[in-house]
Amino acid sequence: MNSAFDAAAIRARAEVAIAVALETGREAARFRRDSDSGILAVENKGLQDFVTVADKKAEQAIRDGLLSRFPADTFMGEESGGLSDGVGAWVVDPIDGTTNYIRGFRHWGVSIAFVAGGRTEIGVVYDAAEDKVVHAVRGGGAFKDGLAIHASATDDPANALVILGHSRKTSFDDYLALSRRLHERGIDYRRMGAAAIDLVRVAEGAADLYYERHLNAWDMLAGALIAEEAGAVVAMPPIGKLLADGGPVIAHAPGLAGEFAFLLESEGLSVGG
Repeated sequence: MNSAFDAAAIRARAEVAIAVALETGREAARFRRDSDSGILAVENKGLQDFVTVADKKAEQAIRDGLLSRFPADTFMGEESGGLSDGVGAWVVDPIDGTTNYIRGFRHWGVSIAFVAGGRTEIGVVYDAAEDKVVHAVRGGGAFKDGLAIHASATDDPANALVILGHSRKTSFDDYLALSRRLHERGIDYRRMGAAAIDLVRVAEGAADLYYERHLNAWDMLAGALIAEEAGAVVAMPPIGKLLADGGPVIAHAPGLAGEFAFLLESEGLSVGG
């Protein structure tokens, strides 16, 4: 535990983050149900990035909900930016999987991480598909609505299910080459478009690998901690680098470590950073 935050301080933050994620996620879902796509006021923000009225409202609600209780913490959000260099920082994606959200494809979520002392201490994700919150506190396991979840026991590649992420920020040829390699190994794969939820799927054993070559910190930190606490093997760059530049993430079932070792090698990563 980071010396600035004892177990009680971390637990208090986790409880607030769980409540905020659930309230914000449900409000975003209501807003989507009550709005047609023309009312969502989509602005093109760049490569595969869309900002909606819902994104902005959700981030403000999360900021207010967290900082009203913990005003000394800093806040870094996808939409508003902000500092991540305080003693403790919230790193937030108000709606991860925005394009899915806009189109009514319910593979999206709310991602809230708390970072202190160079590591993620709390990860909270609202899963819109199930209207449930998944969370983890470092060292305490991973839970969905209070019930423990675990990475899968899959150890045969022929039985594996993989989720791949890809954006235009990285090479499509590399993505195709990886897809071909998985296909040739008899491994089934998907691309779903919401990293936080994809990492949760690994944590709960629904998928055996999630890999993406480049994500921003707010996309991955909460889900990566949840996957790690659920027993998955997780590899990504140090927190400081992710906060500044983003980077890759790999999370897989422990029984497939040999099968997916080439991914860690290709990214120059080791387990645990």
